Amino acid sequence: MKKVAVIGGGIIGLCSAYYLAKEGYEVSVFDESDMNNGCSYGNAGMIVPSHIIPLAQPGMIAQGIKWMFDSRSPFYVKPRLSKDLINWGMQFYKHANLRHVENAMPALRDLSLLSKELYQDFAKENNSFFYEEKGLLMLYKSDKVGEEMHHEGKEAERLGLEVDYLSKSEVALLEKGTNTNVIGGVHYKSDAHLYPQKFMAFIKQELSRLKVEIHSQTSVKDFVLEGNKIEKIVTDKGLFRTDEVVLASGSWSPFLAKKLNISISILPGKGYSFTLKDKSQKPSIPSILCEGKVAVTPMANDIRFGGTMEITHTKDNKINANRLQGIINSINDFYPDMKVEMPKTEDTWFGFRPCTPSGMPIIARDKKIVNLTLATGHAMMGLSLAPATGKIITEIISGKPTSVAIDRFQI
Repeated sequence: MKKVAVIGGGIIGLCSAYYLAKEGYEVSVFDESDMNNGCSYGNAGMIVPSHIIPLAQPGMIAQGIKWMFDSRSPFYVKPRLSKDLINWGMQFYKHANLRHVENAMPALRDLSLLSKELYQDFAKENNSFFYEEKGLLMLYKSDKVGEEMHHEGKEAERLGLEVDYLSKSEVALLEKGTNTNVIGGVHYKSDAHLYPQKFMAFIKQELSRLKVEIHSQTSVKDFVLEGNKIEKIVTDKGLFRTDEVVLASGSWSPFLAKKLNISISILPGKGYSFTLKDKSQKPSIPSILCEGKVAVTPMANDIRFGGTMEITHTKDNKINANRLQGIINSINDFYPDMKVEMPKTEDTWFGFRPCTPSGMPIIARDKKIVNLTLATGHAMMGLSLAPATGKIITEIISGKPTSVAIDRFQI
């Protein structure tokens, strides 16, 4: 039986391990953390076929420059003298065009819809993670943003997604959980959501049932190569022989790839979230507060708010109070009856989303190392795209045709 080592215990790594184990591989997962935090736990829990436009898009550079001068803005690039940042910025600039977006949209749609189908399968088996299909509301307060949202909605419709365009009163009829201070909304009926912590608990149980070995608090330091093949993984707990390696380390993937002389352009996009427990009055439909780019997700009796994209580095472990205040201001502006206050530091989560300069995930067999497969760079869509990524990684390693085309997901 072939051994597969999955490096990274986030949702991408665990979904890869799940499908590989189901295919009959002997799977081990390695992660340097205790695997109880990270982006897979603190994210907004959204499954979003609606998100078909990559971060690298026309107008994003100009908008990003404007936002850089506002410490409470939703997007920020932390300026620093760094070769990685300069290279990433130049590649982002090259990708921020209409042709790239046109090519990216069908690929992201297909990957997202496959993921949603696989989540439906999981939920039929055991919906302990509160999977629901209520769609996603894009709420807006200005005509300018409304126009942009309508344009994006039409693009999604062109690609076969079901979209409703709502007036202020229609938003109020749909969102009965709390009052909304908006002029309209776009409702993507294709989207779904779940409770991330509960899903992670579910998938870990499944891995245990499938006899997957989990090596938490185990740091991968290097690789033993024989020619162009990885023979062993070097960790702080010893050497492990393997036949195949899946690199699914999120924002830390470039550091490990470097050990194999592979260059991956990924920078961490720091985001924040906090969860209010047992809220009786709360929005009932997952929403994005468009002007502030704040994600709002009801999760069973709780409600989670998340936002900001701060392009930074993995040692940036400080909570930026201004960025958090920007999220709070948006929430209270859009939901005047919620009266949300600044959360305590210990109740505030932050994590690093792995952002490629193209805005596209990397799901690919490496061209140099014959037994290495990459599954990283999913940015804000890690949870949304994880089951599809895991299934495709298994198909790549098994030499089977992939469920969807992956030519847009190369390095």
